[in-house]
Amino acid sequence: MFEMSQLRCFVAVAEQLHFGHAAASLNMTQPPLSRQIQLLERAVGAPLLERSSRSVRLTPAGRVFLPEARRILRLSESAIRWTQRVWRGEAGTLRIGFTAASGYGMLPDLMSRMRDAMPDVDVVLREMVTSAQVEALAGGMLDVGFVRPPVDLRRFSSRTYLVEKFVLAVPAGHALDGRSSVDITTLHDQPFIMFSPDAARYFHDILTDLFDRTRIQPRVVHQVGQMHSMLGLVDAGFGVAILPEAATRLHFRHVEYRPIHADVEIDARLELIWMADNDNPALARFLDMTEAASPSAE
Repeated sequence: MFEMSQLRCFVAVAEQLHFGHAAASLNMTQPPLSRQIQLLERAVGAPLLERSSRSVRLTPAGRVFLPEARRILRLSESAIRWTQRVWRGEAGTLRIGFTAASGYGMLPDLMSRMRDAMPDVDVVLREMVTSAQVEALAGGMLDVGFVRPPVDLRRFSSRTYLVEKFVLAVPAGHALDGRSSVDITTLHDQPFIMFSPDAARYFHDILTDLFDRTRIQPRVVHQVGQMHSMLGLVDAGFGVAILPEAATRLHFRHVEYRPIHADVEIDARLELIWMADNDNPALARFLDMTEAASPSAE
């Protein structure tokens, strides 16, 4: 079997039809160049060059072999370049898990940054609840996940990616609509669209704790799991809702958003988690990128 160095020698001579010029272009002397051509011809089983004291020309076999030799060299160089890019995390595949709520604000911004910083990395996006992401990460089905706490972080490497404030969504024309901000106390006995304790436990617990600490009791008329469903009910005039600030990316014709004032602070956290032993170079590059450009307030 021939070697890549032999192909390079042959292509150089075939293109210049001069051993001296070809040897100079390869930074070698003519005797080892001639030896490489002889070894190649022996491996191919056919003469590739006709040599005389005055000229060099391709044989019929050499004319057929030349484009194939060029193609093999291009493929070899391409494979090396691609392998090096994968090793540096500039190419390859990255599998990212995210929760539904994080897809409204965090995900579009993140994908835009990835398109600029990692254009040759294929991104596989999977919308999954936190518990499913934890299982997928542990099972090697995801490289990184954006999850809501609490998570048993002893199993993962992690950092806080985003700290998000809450806003009040009110129907257009509602008594609270005309205010620049809304005090939490005004929500007492107001018709309220609440996060479901089953489908959106993280947000449900945050708001339940808020109402307990402020001694406010809104009148819960519906409990649903997704923000767009909650906003649909607000849009239809069933009540008001408190949602993460990312919800303002969702536009409903009859919904307005207002800041909330309360004596206690509440926020929603989005954690970035990954397995410490994951050796995907694209993950390492992704972590560097997100650390430098994280929107987290911390």
